[in-house]
Amino acid sequence: MIDPIILFFLLGAVAGLLRSELRLPAAVYEFVSIVLLLSIGLKGGVELAKQPFSTLLPHMGAVIAMGFVLTLLAFPVLRYLGRFTRADAASIAAHYGSVSVGTFAVAVAYLGSRQIPFEEHMPLLLVMLEVPAILVGIVLARGLSRETRWRTVAHEVFLGKGIVLLLGGLLIGWAAGPDGLKPIEPFFFDLFKGFLAVFLLEMGLITAKQIGSLRRYGPFLVAFGIGMPLFSALVGTWLGWVLDLSVGGTAILATLAASASYIAVPAAMRISVPEANPTLSLAAALGITFPFNVLLGIPIYHALAVWAHTFARG
Repeated sequence: MIDPIILFFLLGAVAGLLRSELRLPAAVYEFVSIVLLLSIGLKGGVELAKQPFSTLLPHMGAVIAMGFVLTLLAFPVLRYLGRFTRADAASIAAHYGSVSVGTFAVAVAYLGSRQIPFEEHMPLLLVMLEVPAILVGIVLARGLSRETRWRTVAHEVFLGKGIVLLLGGLLIGWAAGPDGLKPIEPFFFDLFKGFLAVFLLEMGLITAKQIGSLRRYGPFLVAFGIGMPLFSALVGTWLGWVLDLSVGGTAILATLAASASYIAVPAAMRISVPEANPTLSLAAALGITFPFNVLLGIPIYHALAVWAHTFARG
């Protein structure tokens, strides 16, 4: 059976393609996004309180390195095979070196519905993956130029809505613990999949709007939007195996590697690389990669994680 939250995404996509009058008010979408980010952070924070922070440092360092590497690998493919301008290649590469909170939320729901456990500190790794790709993308586009407004970029990256809510949720969950969060648990935890369903309905509508852009820019973005996530998932699976994560943790890390940002990176690129065409990045990330991951990718990444923990370990 198809998970109902996936059907909500398909409903939004079909409604958008048919030019339905269905629209989610901006305030509702903003509210749902805030709840999802806080919920993810709170869940991670509660579990973080149960383990020493020092044990997480190797995982954090490895994930940051992965963000750098994936961005650097995507750039020459876009620049020389896709023949994009330097600015556009750097911008798209940064999107694919970063991470999608929405995809992460769907992966959490997918594993939860199958009662597959995963490491509790995954929301922390989600936060870690937001930053490296942005920095690399800016350097690839501009070089180490004095003209780059690093202070403005740093403010946008570290004080953007996504990072503040995720980190804030982590800290609140860590400080309050499971007992302290019980009064708000029904709203943030029990209703998580309901909020996620509404979020995916809107993402389906947004995805439909990007289809026209994909028609204009040809098949390369389609191939890249599917091929890059599959390659990145292999890297994430390998890293999860090296870090000795569980099957669920490896599947989550593969999903994080395979996802593409559509919130933090577009905002940062708009400030630092204004000459890059944002339509290209969003058409690939939202028009191809997000629906691919939600509909097909996450089960594939879970299968890769199972394979890594059975056949690869012998």
